[in-house]
Amino acid sequence: MNINGNIYISALESKISDKNSPADTKHKEIVNKNTSEKPIDHNGRLNPDIQVLADAYTQELIRSKKDYTPIHVDEMTSRLAKFYEKIRKVIDWKDDNTIRRGSIERILKRVLFPKLAGFLIKNYNPETLAETVTTELIRGGHLPNHTIPRERLGSVSEALYKYLYFFEHVSNDKSFKVKEKTNLATFILEIAACEIEEILTNPVKEQEITKAMTKILNDRISVIPSDSINSEEKLKLIRISVQRTLYDLDDNFIIYQLLKEEYPDWHNPNPDIIGEMSKKIPYWWKNAYKKINTRINGKFDSVAEGVDTVFMLLDDVLEDLKDKPNKIRTTLENKEKLTDLITKSYNKRYKTLKIRLLHLAFFSTLSVFLSNWVTFYIIEVPLAHLFYEGFNLSAAIIDFLIPTLVMFFLVIIIKPPKKENLKKIISTTLSFVYKDGGQEHYQIRITEKKYNLFNIFMTIIFILSAWLVFTSIAFVFYIAKLPITSVIFDTFTIALTVFAAVVIRNQSKELNVDEDRNVSDFVLDILTLPIAKVGSVLAKKWREYNIVAIFFNFVIETPFAAILDFIQGWSEYLKEKRSEMH
Repeated sequence: MNINGNIYISALESKISDKNSPADTKHKEIVNKNTSEKPIDHNGRLNPDIQVLADAYTQELIRSKKDYTPIHVDEMTSRLAKFYEKIRKVIDWKDDNTIRRGSIERILKRVLFPKLAGFLIKNYNPETLAETVTTELIRGGHLPNHTIPRERLGSVSEALYKYLYFFEHVSNDKSFKVKEKTNLATFILEIAACEIEEILTNPVKEQEITKAMTKILNDRISVIPSDSINSEEKLKLIRISVQRTLYDLDDNFIIYQLLKEEYPDWHNPNPDIIGEMSKKIPYWWKNAYKKINTRINGKFDSVAEGVDTVFMLLDDVLEDLKDKPNKIRTTLENKEKLTDLITKSYNKRYKTLKIRLLHLAFFSTLSVFLSNWVTFYIIEVPLAHLFYEGFNLSAAIIDFLIPTLVMFFLVIIIKPPKKENLKKIISTTLSFVYKDGGQEHYQIRITEKKYNLFNIFMTIIFILSAWLVFTSIAFVFYIAKLPITSVIFDTFTIALTVFAAVVIRNQSKELNVDEDRNVSDFVLDILTLPIAKVGSVLAKKWREYNIVAIFFNFVIETPFAAILDFIQGWSEYLKEKRSEMH
């Protein structure tokens, strides 16, 4: 698309006509209201929240240029570790934005989980564990080499002291059953991974953009009835939705942010506060996920999803300007320059969108495919022989081929945004960045859930749709002459695959400011959402009981990490000896 720098003029004209179009009359739970728009000049008055964002990011960029001591790892061991991490990416089946945090969780589990079983040979102090985690992250390519300041290890060790206390408290508590203790310990380490990642990456830009989007939406969202929730609860709901939609942050990271709000001294608590926190861990674990996944959360998510593209592209613009911190403010104040940068960022994302989606689809499908191999040889074949059944070659091929084809089909039909989408994005961006941009407001109606006849009817239809789809899938496997046990396993594998495909389809809308649905989308939702709902539950259980991941954590990764440590130590020893020869 050849879009020149003056597109913002036509974009604003387009916005005026778009807002008066019949499509604007479509209202559900969310109602859009538009103020009148005024002619604009090249220089605009920045929204105060955008101004704070620009100034805070500029100050951080200038501050980060001070002297520091970078952490270095051996390049040879890094190549080996990066290769292993590619294998783990397939095994763990995690989204791209949680891969680094997943690696932190793995390291902590590998080191600390033996204590739950009473096999811990030595106690790790926070300083040693902080260096182990950071070094392995750099070695595996999750953090850049020669870049992370060694000074951050102190902050990581301080954070780990708190979580090691929590972990020790859970390990020694006899009131928990084995399963509860394991899940609770996992929860602690998942939250610990969030804080460690935040310390090591120092995501000031992302934090400030999140704050700006939250404040702007808080000013533009009105709740009906107005007394249904208080202003503090409204702000919290918006913040959760912004974190979830803008950067696709998962529940663990959102819970970590809520804990920081509840405890202002979370990063540096005194011993008494740590003791109080440790007693509340079971409560957090049992209730936190429910609190951030309510029906009301979904309403706020819908609003945030409609405008998150604006702030995602604004993030790209700030990233492009990071080497020119003193020009950030003046660039944002110039509408023509900002339009050029937004257009450039949009076109870049547009060109790579399909590739990124195929990349995500490949790893998701490969993970399910490999897990199918595990269940095939460990579960399906033994069960088939147990019930006097067996596999022929064609049945085995179908067993592996159909899930792959389902994923391929659901991804290949994804369509990129329409050409006119860029005009909408630029006009919407200007309305958020500048005070004279023509503000768009939103209404969210909060009503008590009523089980009226219509809702009951729709629930029945949804359940029947799920039953019909599952039955059809199972029938295909049955006529392919698969053993009945494999029919069951493969049907649920399809559910996992469809869930992964739905997630990918949702991510494909990252450049859309308005959801443009048609009949084919409606039909596809009818067929996929019921089975994807089941798949989401299975995916959570798969991550919890991922036998292959557990095997790699303790049987493969532990000795592999020791070998890499030895190689790095040997390399440093040789380097030292070489320096003595002069």
